[in-house]
Amino acid sequence: MSALETSRSARQVELLEAAYEYALTHGLADMSLRPLAAAIGSSPRVLLFLWGSKDGLIKALLGRARADEVTVLDGLEGSADGAPAGLARAVEQVWSWLAAVEHRPLLRLWAEAYARSLVEPDGPWGGFARATVDDWLVVLADYQPATERDSAEGLARRTLALAVLRGGLLDLLATQDEARVTAAVGHQLTLLRGTDRPR
Repeated sequence: MSALETSRSARQVELLEAAYEYALTHGLADMSLRPLAAAIGSSPRVLLFLWGSKDGLIKALLGRARADEVTVLDGLEGSADGAPAGLARAVEQVWSWLAAVEHRPLLRLWAEAYARSLVEPDGPWGGFARATVDDWLVVLADYQPATERDSAEGLARRTLALAVLRGGLLDLLATQDEARVTAAVGHQLTLLRGTDRPR
């Protein structure tokens, strides 16, 4: 790789991180390159050079948001003996992270991108919702014993767990009523604990 390519890559990473921080505060739906560029110490021309178009930049920002999501999922703790810890344990940890106030900017960005990907499937958002569903289902599957994970019932149970988490998140973002929503998720946790299969 040439010095120019290395420099461009480093600058691209730096600008993407700055643009991501900007998007966490301002969202993506009405993002305009001129104010974004001014806020991150660049120019619209440079941003277009690096990402080809505004849509290219949005795709890169969605990829960056998804990387944060995957980092969270990878950080979930299993059981001490290394065996699958059960869906209840996964839901408990994920909800604890989702409910934390400091994560609201990322989660608002996620909700915006999720909704836009449903109504603009051919735009830069296309496929975002489906990809995030697949990410979460894979991680939840890792918490199930193999006999459950590989069954239709196991898929239904992790789909339900994901639906509860996603619905709780949207409710929390809309109302900020953490106590009520956490109580509802806790109710689902009780049901999951009662049906988690022995390892």
